[in-house]
Amino acid sequence: MLITHRKRLLSLYRIAAKYRLDTHFADVPEFAPIARLLRVHPASFGRSHQPLGVKLALEEMGTLFLKLGQLLSTRSDLLPPQIIAQLSLLQDKVAPFDAKTAIATIEHAKYGLGQPIGDIFARFDEIPLAAASVAQVHTAALHDGREVVVKVVRPNIKQGIIADFELLRQMAAWASARLEAARAIHLIDVVEDYRQIMLNELDLTLEAANSTKMRHNFTGSRLIYVPEVYMSAKQVMVSERIFGVPISQTDLFDALGYDRAALAKKGLTIFFTQVFRDNFFHADMHPGNIFVETMPDGRAVAEPRYIGLDCAIMGELSKEDQLIVARMLLSVMNANYTALVDIIWQAGWIPPSADKYALMRDMSRTVSPMVLKPIHEIDFAGVLFEILSIARRHRMSIPPQLMLLLKTLVHVEGLGRELYPELDIWSLAKPILTAWVKSQLDPIKNIQELQARLPEVLLSTTDLPKLLNQSLQSLATLGAHQDALLHEIQSLRADGLNERRHDWIALAGFILMLGMAWWSALAIHLYLAPIFFILAIGVILWRVLL
Repeated sequence: MLITHRKRLLSLYRIAAKYRLDTHFADVPEFAPIARLLRVHPASFGRSHQPLGVKLALEEMGTLFLKLGQLLSTRSDLLPPQIIAQLSLLQDKVAPFDAKTAIATIEHAKYGLGQPIGDIFARFDEIPLAAASVAQVHTAALHDGREVVVKVVRPNIKQGIIADFELLRQMAAWASARLEAARAIHLIDVVEDYRQIMLNELDLTLEAANSTKMRHNFTGSRLIYVPEVYMSAKQVMVSERIFGVPISQTDLFDALGYDRAALAKKGLTIFFTQVFRDNFFHADMHPGNIFVETMPDGRAVAEPRYIGLDCAIMGELSKEDQLIVARMLLSVMNANYTALVDIIWQAGWIPPSADKYALMRDMSRTVSPMVLKPIHEIDFAGVLFEILSIARRHRMSIPPQLMLLLKTLVHVEGLGRELYPELDIWSLAKPILTAWVKSQLDPIKNIQELQARLPEVLLSTTDLPKLLNQSLQSLATLGAHQDALLHEIQSLRADGLNERRHDWIALAGFILMLGMAWWSALAIHLYLAPIFFILAIGVILWRVLL
């Protein structure tokens, strides 16, 4: 395994040198040592700067690095424009695979739809509409005339994902053994969770189920439209074709006359609605997955909605975590950092010995500027890193299930920054969160939920006699076990008393024999002294050896 990881690292090193990544980050001082290392690799010899080097390198590195590029493509505050332009191409313009392979996958009996392509579609367009990290999309038409899109998983990518996550897990274990911040965010668990998420993304039956659920959640909504899924298999999904503009193409919004401020508010409302009302949120919100509705011919619609695509990665929180997150956000918005720390402490994220007042001061100093600024003035990444630093200093433990939500927030904040930089996310979010928290604490609602569950509760009471009998048997078994333990303790106590009694007898015998030997030496019976001395030694040996 170690040899395999070493080979993979050397392969990544070769790819980075081959595409001269050192020339793309020449102005970044922190990158200088790595740049020097890349320049001495033989793969870089004779090669000059490549305008699309970053995109091509991430493509060749594999799916995991493509996903990283998609995440970073929304962070224009972190990377220069020329790098963002390349990463944006990873959203839907990755190198496609052969159409014959796509057709073979569609017709496959186990992983595809198990029918000849002509029996399924009246028309199938071999040139893909889009190609991304995990799959590519072809347009087609059903025999009843409905226009559809056909999503097909890339061939032979599962083993590469598994191998990369093995390497990533080793790196996470190395970091966790040395860095408090890595332990605070449960880095190993985060890697394991995301590994399973990405493997689930390869199963399009799961994505189809997620899409259907999200479509149901927003039925009739004027905020977002989720296309209907018509057919699905493990590596193929056929769904309704929609028409829209990717959220990153803000110049087209202006040309269509769309109100970018209204769109930004709708987007944020959708996010908070998914997290708190539905507890089912889209966790892969890069621009390639988020469109804004248009007419099929590209003309504007009167009241544009978002279009939700690629529901492969969805997040859910426990009810307890939902309430914790909502209360924390409200505490931040109200600048109540005492309440914020109390919530963190009650959630068990900090040890009992932590200095709550020091944590409160650190949180106030770091987070309060974020609430007072519009989104384009917030250094979100800097705040995030500072919060992780605070977590390290105060030995805070952040549950792994919240890291997916944090990743989604990074996406949302980046999209909002591009769409409408002046957006005040806090003033929009506060009434949504306040209403949700009140609804969760509403006694009438809780009684109604209990009434709805009453049949289930009543049915469960039929198990009470059985549970009572099992409990009595358990108590009897526990009582017998406790009696056995008590008897054993008493035996040990008796043995201990006997052991201490023997020690005192041996000590007394030793002293007595030494006294007799000394008396014999003083008296005329000198020949008895060695005998008593030997007996004294014998007493000690008897106690030690027996």
